Amino acid sequence: MCIYSESISVLTTYEIANRIKLKMKKKRGVSNSKGIDSASYLPTGVRLWPLKRYLEMYRSSLDDPEGFWSEEAQKLDWYKTWERVLDWEPPYARWFVGGRLNASFLCVDRHVKMWRRSKVAVYWEGETGETRVLSYSTLFRDVNRFASVLKKLGVGKGDRVAIYLPMIPELPTSMLACARIGAVHTVIFSGFSAQAIADRVNDIQAKVVVTADGGYRRGKIIPLKQIADEAVKLCPSVEKVIVVKRTGEAVPWTEGRDIWLSSMLDDAELFVTPEPLESTHPLYILYTSGTTGKPKGIVHSTGGYLVFNHSAYQWVFNIKEESVFWCTADVGWVTGHSSIVYAPLSHGAAIILYEGAPDYPTIGRWWDIIEKYGVTIFYTSPTAIRMFMRSGEEWLQKHDLSSLELLGSVGEPINPEAWQWFYKYIGKERCPIVDTWWQTETGGIMISPTPGIEPIPLKPGSATLPLPGVDATVVDADGKELPPGKTGLLIINKPWPGMLVNIYGDPERYHEAYWSRFPGSYYTGDFAMRDEDGYFWVLGRADEVLKVAGHRIGTAELEDAAISHPAITEVAVTSKPDEIKGEAIVLFVTLKKGSSPSATLRKEIIQHLRQVIGPIATPDEIYFVESMPKTRSGKIMRRVLKAVASGQSPGDLTTLEDEASVDEVKRAYASLKRVSKEAEADVEVRNPRS
Repeated sequence: MCIYSESISVLTTYEIANRIKLKMKKKRGVSNSKGIDSASYLPTGVRLWPLKRYLEMYRSSLDDPEGFWSEEAQKLDWYKTWERVLDWEPPYARWFVGGRLNASFLCVDRHVKMWRRSKVAVYWEGETGETRVLSYSTLFRDVNRFASVLKKLGVGKGDRVAIYLPMIPELPTSMLACARIGAVHTVIFSGFSAQAIADRVNDIQAKVVVTADGGYRRGKIIPLKQIADEAVKLCPSVEKVIVVKRTGEAVPWTEGRDIWLSSMLDDAELFVTPEPLESTHPLYILYTSGTTGKPKGIVHSTGGYLVFNHSAYQWVFNIKEESVFWCTADVGWVTGHSSIVYAPLSHGAAIILYEGAPDYPTIGRWWDIIEKYGVTIFYTSPTAIRMFMRSGEEWLQKHDLSSLELLGSVGEPINPEAWQWFYKYIGKERCPIVDTWWQTETGGIMISPTPGIEPIPLKPGSATLPLPGVDATVVDADGKELPPGKTGLLIINKPWPGMLVNIYGDPERYHEAYWSRFPGSYYTGDFAMRDEDGYFWVLGRADEVLKVAGHRIGTAELEDAAISHPAITEVAVTSKPDEIKGEAIVLFVTLKKGSSPSATLRKEIIQHLRQVIGPIATPDEIYFVESMPKTRSGKIMRRVLKAVASGQSPGDLTTLEDEASVDEVKRAYASLKRVSKEAEADVEVRNPRS
């Protein structure tokens, strides 16, 4: 089976998905001890040939990184050329030192000086049906006027601005306006609570907060202004709150502090000269979140970040001026920063900005949008793909998806079953899938297929190969490089332009979190494996490991094995304390359409896990659930699942450290507790081995 061109082959079968141990019996050409015999998976006569163009670029990027990145940087417009490509004093990298540029100019101004002036920049679709289309000239006007508003409020170079908005055009506009005048923005996801907002605003001492009267989510109005007001009470640094009208609802108001954006636009200047910023000047601060600890304010510079992403999106997506690019992430995450705002707009492409939920008001909403706007590149998460898998394929027949040219996956490793469904039913077996691995800290895609450089065979579940300039390695706990087929820790050995430059206000944590374990190398915190073709399989977080009866087993391995069962569409693995084994395995499972929970199915799943991994993989409990507790960025909230499995409280959900809205988490938790109580009365569940 070939896609994209005769030279791209899809390498399949479940054995690739069971990618941590590679200890299965020889089956369909899988080597027992030497990794993957790729030739056994390829169509007759097809082999993994030398990837000439990719390898030439990759070797050049590692042999002469400064020369390589100097050439890539010349594809952007600079006010002043850099004096040095890189100053590297581990763990600090300064890229294109002495150079000056401006992100707003690169994403807007340079396009209106060319034929792209009347070209579409943004297609916006509101949840309630409203639409707006912004040409590059309209975007240019809006960005300049917003920049003028900020300047009149006293915001200048180096000041910090917090942006707490729904997915409306004013979100990217405000980001680009900040970049235009040299202000540093931090976008705060619109599902956060007041306390979470206050923590971030206080950490950076933001001068201005940009919010809206409200936003829509599944037909309900989220009172963003009210939430922002609660936060600002705790933030003495905030001088002004700019409010965008979205819903028209009445909102609380503080005279002298609160300002309607619309009231200031009439007197705003139509042109604000872009600030020629040092390449090393911070472009934005974005907070990572987690179940424990204070969120980290990841700082990204202007020049390195823009150069890396401009190149990466050409290599990975083969993005063009005529592309209609839709990344379904929220702009509040790094995926949204790079994949909705800075990378596509720097290429002059059109972006889709959608406000609502993927299945509201109907399961066909996303596919309506693809058909309506002629989306050519569609970039989404495995979680979303699995959600649609549950609904079957019948509804897809109502939509024309022929405009699609390339599909992308982001956010977590994609299981082969979801990959195949995505490829067959959304891509109609003609669109290549780029499975991308990256992090908030990396700033851009690090490991991915690169159809913009050269077509390569694709293996469902593998992110394939590092991008040029990314020196990725899998090592053991002592930092020794591991051979193919061995699972270890993923590290990056050399600096790359898109990398974080610091944790805001906490350099000691920056060093400790990313550079102390393997001095001189960036520690990703992820488990990974390379197969004999050099392909990377990223297996999840290194701390997501269970210890069952003295044996260490990764939750990713268990989930990959379980989801290969034909009845399962999504699975999350956690554990509970066990007096004998230390930890006992607990599965939360959602089923495909047409499958129903039963004692027989439970036994089938247990037997399947025992066959694929071994007796150590036998779960003590299996909960069949309708949905998982997730963040609105699609991540499963494992803290909530573990609390349910252990019979403990998940803690204070109002802090929103897990990036979800309070109501969504509480509903999900209540549902899981109900399932848990039902399970306690079910002998089959409480004793699944019987």
